[in-house]
Amino acid sequence: MTSRRVQKAAEAIREVVGMAILRDLRDPRVRNVTVTFVEVSPDLRQAKVHVSIMGSESEQRLCLHGLNNAAGFLQAKVAANIEMRYTPRLHFVIDQGVKRSIEVMRILQQLRPAEAADAVEAEPDHAQLDDASLEEDEIGEAQSDEPDEDAAGPEQFVGDREIKRTAESPPSPADAPGPR
Repeated sequence: MTSRRVQKAAEAIREVVGMAILRDLRDPRVRNVTVTFVEVSPDLRQAKVHVSIMGSESEQRLCLHGLNNAAGFLQAKVAANIEMRYTPRLHFVIDQGVKRSIEVMRILQQLRPAEAADAVEAEPDHAQLDDASLEEDEIGEAQSDEPDEDAAGPEQFVGDREIKRTAESPPSPADAPGPR
């Protein structure tokens, strides 16, 4: 289990490195890169930056080589933007998670048509009724311009919280117009 401090450092490094790759890095080998997450050692001296690179295997290897060559530049960006006692040494690795999820989706798409054909053969009447009723519901919701009767009233957002005001609750002094 990593400490909160290590997690915050990893998130800050991910943001700084991601923006530096996007804005400041001029290496033509480094393209189509997304920083997915960062693993930081408990002593905050090493950081493993996981990147997702779109392209063929050779393009991925070339891009990873460019990132490893630019590690010193990116480490300097981290040092300039994050105040830490030690600037972690950056190591880049390719994140295979995105590639694996695309492969799983492809396999599921191949299985889905076979399942759909079996379901249609088993009960064709129910499938047609469900599709027709679903389309009517979507059309009815899209054409309705009247306000929802279940709505409690105007909503306000304070920070991350949503405040719903009902007709009985008076406005708070913070809502009053005027200079603050």
